[in-house]
Amino acid sequence: MTAEPLAETSSRWPVPPRDGYSVDDLFTLPDLPPHTELIDGSLVFVSPQRRFHAKMIELLLHGLRRTLPKSMKVEREMTVVLDRRNGPEPDISVVREDAVTGLDQTRFQAADVLLAVEVVSPDSEARDRDTKPHKYAAAGIPHFWLVELTDESERPLVRTYELDPVTKSYAFTGSYRDLLKTDVPYDIDIDITPDALDAL
Repeated sequence: MTAEPLAETSSRWPVPPRDGYSVDDLFTLPDLPPHTELIDGSLVFVSPQRRFHAKMIELLLHGLRRTLPKSMKVEREMTVVLDRRNGPEPDISVVREDAVTGLDQTRFQAADVLLAVEVVSPDSEARDRDTKPHKYAAAGIPHFWLVELTDESERPLVRTYELDPVTKSYAFTGSYRDLLKTDVPYDIDIDITPDALDAL
């Protein structure tokens, strides 16, 4: 008895170039999954997200937009070009209003981003806590937030950071539960209690 030949599959994984992918490749390669990121020339695919991830983004978007100055815009899951080999996609970005060019826009430059927010997921924990903050800081993004669900109480925790322009690294500026209140990059006051999440 002979084995049946394996069926040909119609999809093939892209073969990376010798020096890795560039940001231009990120926008021209066909059939990439939604929310694909480019980190150090490598494509990073996103796993299905937990409900917390989606609801926390929604809660922060609403809160950020409530007091947003006219000179800024809040964007969800848009690629930010840091350099030729890095195009991550923060969960939320606060950008300069004049950087928004239209509904067909696919990316922002790092110089246009005032705040990058990452909501930690199990599959992206190392990238969200280590890789991305270092790259955002090196690219000069002034503010960064890291958002997590704490295991012991299932309460959101938001840690805020501000760029030290000399060292090009982030300095910790605060840890928030229940109420996220800060005056940078503008006056922000967001209820982040479990009740606020449940209400969405």
